[in-house]
Order: sequence, then C-alpha cells, then structure tokens
Amino acid sequence: MRKHLETVLTWGMIAAILISNTGKFVNDGLALDKLRSSVLRLHILANSDSEYDQDMKLKVRDAILESGILRGASDMEEAERIAASRLDDIETLAEITLEEYGCNLPVRASIEDHDFDEREYEDITMPSGNYRALRIEIGKAGGHNWWCVMYPPLCIPAACEVMDDKDTEKEFFDDKEMDILENPQKYRVRFAIWDKIKEIKQTKKSEQQKQEKDDAYCA
Repeated sequence: MRKHLETVLTWGMIAAILISNTGKFVNDGLALDKLRSSVLRLHILANSDSEYDQDMKLKVRDAILESGILRGASDMEEAERIAASRLDDIETLAEITLEEYGCNLPVRASIEDHDFDEREYEDITMPSGNYRALRIEIGKAGGHNWWCVMYPPLCIPAACEVMDDKDTEKEFFDDKEMDILENPQKYRVRFAIWDKIKEIKQTKKSEQQKQEKDDAYCA
C-alpha cells in the first residue's frame, strides 16, 4: 500500500511539473542531454585506498593532464577519436610515471560509457548521468577514484592541486549550460524526472523490439 501511494505521488508530481511548464521542462532536459554528450570525463581509479596508492593516482592524474593529449580537438567526437587512438600511449605514460616513483603496477586505459553521480568540482557541478569517459585503472583498481573533465580541458594542474579553467568553461559552454553547472539545485528534480521519463520510454522501446523479434521468429 505504501509503495503504491509513493508511486501515485511521484507520478502526480511529474504530471504537475509537465502541465505547469512543459516547454521549459523539455528545453532544460534537452540542454542536459547536450551537456552530457559534449564532454569526455576523466576517471582514474587507484590500486587501493592506501596513502601510497592514492598518491600514485594523483601522480598519474598530473601526468595525464599535463600531457595535453587532446590538445587541438575541435569537438567531442574528435576528442574521443584521439583518445581512443592513443590508449596505448596513455597507458605507457601512466606506467612510466609510476615507475619514476618506484611503483610497477600495470595500467589499463579505455573509453567507455559510465554512470556518474552528481559531482562537484570547485565552482561547477556536473549533473549525474551517463557520460563517455576516459577510464584509467591502476593495478587492481580497488581504491577511491578521481574524476574531472578531460574534454573540454577544464582541469589544469596547479602546484599540488588541480584547478578548473574558468576561461575554457565560458568559451565552451553556453549560458544555459553554465547555469546548469553553477546552480544545480535549480534542476535536480526536473532532471530526475526527465531521466525517468527517458528510462520508461527506452524500456518500452526495448520490450517492443523484443516482441517484434519474437513475432518474426514465430512466423
């Protein structure tokens, strides 16, 4: 009974938002989809949570960011293509960096889809959701991870920290996207509903495709 009530209330809230401001809701959702599809995340996993392994993770982070491996990419598609073609170079760079500090752990680099929780980095907050990511796994990859945005190059190493590049943010993202990044509290509920609607539509589409295949097989 309680679960049914929660479901009814959830759909009631969704209906209220859609009825009251459909155009704005859709525009916000499309802006979110555009934002997600236009960035390549950097996701580095440490070997373990030991202080040493976590420090090695940061050494690899600095080496990757300083390499400028995606420098010159004109858009997300080109950035991903460059990264995918240089995965071996990225692994080699990371392993050489580790060896300089007496660490001989293997490194695996890949490009993949990954679901991220909402992540805050200095003055911007990347919405939760599925993104393309350059994933770097050190050793057993059993430790806490570190993330940032590889393309556009928002993360720049500065001394012992990494700062976000304000000039790149303003150059790459339009006003709407910057508002999403800087004021996440305005969008969380709407984005959660947007994703839920898309999930339901995708589920129905998959079920329909499966039914069509089953019908074709039976015929």
